[in-house]
Order: sequence, then structure tokens, then C-alpha cells
Amino acid sequence: MAKETNIVSLIPQRFPFVMVDALESCDDASAKTTFTIKQENIFIKNGILGEPALIENIAQTAAARIGYICRQENKPVPVGFIGAVQRLKVFSLPRTGDVLNTEVTIKNQVFNATIAEGNIYAGNEMIASCEMKIFVNQ
Repeated sequence: MAKETNIVSLIPQRFPFVMVDALESCDDASAKTTFTIKQENIFIKNGILGEPALIENIAQTAAARIGYICRQENKPVPVGFIGAVQRLKVFSLPRTGDVLNTEVTIKNQVFNATIAEGNIYAGNEMIASCEMKIFVNQ
């Protein structure tokens, strides 16, 4: 797949709540996105991006994967909901100007429920990870 920069065509979120800039890669079992942190982000405080944005970044990476797959199948982009976040680890908080590289790997998918593992990197450093249960409204 080619890099997808029209991210709002793949996810249900809209600005100012968009926490991904581009879908870098996508397949049946994984997705990778990038996100440049800007000062005007609603989760910025004193130049630091807060934890809720990291969780949302992982969720939106998973949403971009589903949106891309649905668009390839000429289906509408579905709305998803975070059902649970488990084993959240935040090793450090990124700053304005940092570029986040987020990877989501699908661990299990049954009907409209997906369990995904997400990892966020700033440069070569993993800054956060979690397991997320996501429900998609079909």
C-alpha cells in the first residue's frame, strides 16, 4: 500500500481530536501510523503530550487500519469504541515537535470485537504500550 495522508477519510474522529497524521502501512493483522505533535494539540500542557492522547493515538491507528480495509472493500468507515485498556505502560511523555511512530498488531478478532496490542515510539525509544479491546459498530 502507498502511504495514506488523507487520514480523516479513514477514521471517524475529526479535528481537533485527530491523533494520527498518516497511515504508513496496513495489512490484515497490523498497521503503522505517524503523528507529529503540534503545540495546538488539545492534550498539550507545558509542551508535553498527555497520556490520554497516547491511548487515543493507538486507538486511531487501529481505526485507520479498519478504515483502510473498509475503503478497499467499498464499505463505509465504521465507528469504533474503546472497550478496555490493559497493561498500559507509559515510559516517557513526548514533547511538541516529536514524531510518534505507532504500531498496532491484531491479537484476536471475533465478530465486532478486536484485541490489539499497540506500541508507540518517539525516534527509536518505545514511550508507551498497551493492549486494547475495541468494539466496532457495524
